This record gives sequence, C-alpha cells and structure tokens, in this order.
Amino acid sequence: MSATPSRLATILTLILIATTCRAVSQDEKTTLGGYGNAVYTRQMESGDASVDLERVVLFIGHTFSRKVSLVSELEMEDAKVTGGEGGGEIAFEQAYIQFTLDAAHRVVAGLFLPRIGILNENHLPASFNGNERTQVETYIIPSTWRELGAGFYGENDVLPVEYSIALVNGLDASAFAHGSVIREGRFEGRNASAEALALTASIAKSSGNARIQVSGYYGGAAGLPPAEVDTLPIHGGAFGTPVALAEADAQITAGRFSLRLLGTLVSIPDAGSINDAFHNNTPRSARGGYFEAAYNLIFPSDAPDANVETANTGNAYAATAKGATAFIRYERLDMNASLPANGVRDGTLDQHHLVAGASYSPLRDIVIKADVRFQWTGAPPGGSGGEQETTFLTLGIGFEY
Repeated sequence: MSATPSRLATILTLILIATTCRAVSQDEKTTLGGYGNAVYTRQMESGDASVDLERVVLFIGHTFSRKVSLVSELEMEDAKVTGGEGGGEIAFEQAYIQFTLDAAHRVVAGLFLPRIGILNENHLPASFNGNERTQVETYIIPSTWRELGAGFYGENDVLPVEYSIALVNGLDASAFAHGSVIREGRFEGRNASAEALALTASIAKSSGNARIQVSGYYGGAAGLPPAEVDTLPIHGGAFGTPVALAEADAQITAGRFSLRLLGTLVSIPDAGSINDAFHNNTPRSARGGYFEAAYNLIFPSDAPDANVETANTGNAYAATAKGATAFIRYERLDMNASLPANGVRDGTLDQHHLVAGASYSPLRDIVIKADVRFQWTGAPPGGSGGEQETTFLTLGIGFEY
C-alpha cells in the first residue's frame, strides 16, 4: 500500500524527533556560521571598473563529543559557476576532524589550513585591513593554502609558546605558473597525489599585546605517478623536487596603534629541471615582505554600545567590536628573485605596493572598507619604458556571523 501524504509527514516527524533525541542524549551540537565580502575595483589609469561578490563561505561545525568535533567550510567565489566559462569556484576550504586531547593539545585530520603566515588561518573580512588580502600572502605564501593531512597543535606553559607540526600532501610542479610561483601547484584536496609529501611547522610566542611567529614548509613537488616521473628530468619520491618556504611575522598593539610585519622566502633548488620538464619558467627563489601600521580612530571603548569581545584567532588586533581604523601598508615582493640558467626574468614580477585606506564597522561583524593601492613594477621581458605604475581604488563590504 502506498503511503499517504499525512503518513509520510508522520514518519518524517518521528525521524526528526528521534534524531533530535539522539543528539541531545549524546551531547551533540551543530553550529552554523560564515563570512563573505563584495568589492568594487577601479583601475584609475584605464578607467576599467568591476564589481564582484568575491566569496561567500558557509561554516558547518559539529560536536560529536567533548573530545571529537568536525570543522568544515564550503566556499563559493565570484557568485556564480557556469560550465564552459572562466571564473567562479565552489570548493571546501576546510573539512577536518579535530580530536581534543586536553585544554592545550589537539590533533586534526582531513583538509585544513596549516599555520603559515598571518592570513592563512585568520582571513575573515574584519581580521585584516584593506579589501584585498596582502599581495605577499597571496603570491609568495599562497593563501589560503589548504591540503590533506594530519596536524598536531599544542601549547607549552613553561616557555610559554604555541606550536604546530603537520604532515600533508606535497605540490605538483607541473602546475606551477609564471607569475604565481607555487600557487597553482596546490592540490587543495582534489585528487591530491600522495607520491609527494610535505612537513609544515610553526612556533609562536605571545607577550602582552605582541605576538611573534616563525613557520616553515618543506615538501616534494613531483606530484605525479612514479612511471610518469621516470620519463622526466625531475626527482621523484616523497620529498623529491623539493620546495622550501620560511616565514617570520610579528603583530603588535600599543594603545590605538597596531603594527604588522612579515617576511618570507621560497626556495625551489630544482627549478631548472622543472623548466626542462614543464616549460613553466619556475624561479629558483621568490621573496616578499610587508610593513603595516594602523590607528584605531574609534577605539572599542569609545564606540556607543561597544561590544569589546576580541576574536581568539591569534590576531593581535582583530577586534570584533564597533569601530573605525585607518591604515597604511608597504609591500615588496619579487616572484623571480633568482632564476635557473633556463629561466627568463620578468620585471613585472618585481613589485612594490603602497596601500592606504580605512574601515568602519557600524555593527559587530560588519565592515565597510575603502582603500587605494599604488603598484610599481619593472618592465616585461623584452619591454622598454622601465618602471610601470598602476593605481587601484577599491570599495567593499564584508560580513561574519
């Protein structure tokens, strides 16, 4: 006998009640959240302008027990994905299980963001100044950088320091692209090759309103099947065709003033072999750094109805209260700092950026931003005219919940 609509409704209700009772009885809980941002960009010299819903991220967390939980973030970029057209992406930014050992130690397994630099873990719209994430932490440190693996996070109360170490899949040198160093070689959880592996580690010390961190990455980039690697002039194995990255950063607050400093270096010793195999003009090294100063125009305690909660993200000055901030940032990066004999230097990848702007939060977790970025680069290969200058105006809004 077929079920009537009323009988189906009754069955669904009973299933819902049973599921709810089970969750309560086992102290399970599901948490929803997310963030996103939209930006208007105008290139001042050409007059070209665009507006884009850059990303919307849905966070779903689930607590199975006091010791085991799930963390996941599903991200959509550029508002729309259409088959056969460029732009847009739907991808998991994170999807891992967390095992809490005690108050100071935890293990994660799955797709996660290693602790490298400032923005890789902490990149919500209100946690950084300006509409754009920094150029250095986009092209030298390819944030947001997520891979599959397992990691251990801990704190040492004696020193005291925070530390992390993780084993993840390596990179794919065949996908390295001119103008983005190792960025396109990330697998990001999609059919990732386990032929190449990588280790990441970090150590950080916080004292008062200052936080200093060093982090690093070392891993193989021959992310191809052994039979295919054997036909190419590159080295296979877990750490064959290695890529190394070192980074140091500091975040400091003093009253209304805040400072951020970061420096990083990428080394690819087998760049010549990679170029012989894939003809992608991979550099032997790339480097970058930036200095940022910010001033809180409206301190949280000055704002009416201020909520002075601060995000527990390791960010020394990411307040989620109402307020306004003005900032200036200087970035210097060279994506072909040194080249192998078969490399071609491109002056446009030797860049200086000066960014100045302000942000205002009328409500907690809502931020409105405006900034101007001045970009100076060298000439393209074979080009003339020397230094090139470009100016970008960006306006944007971001949200977190």
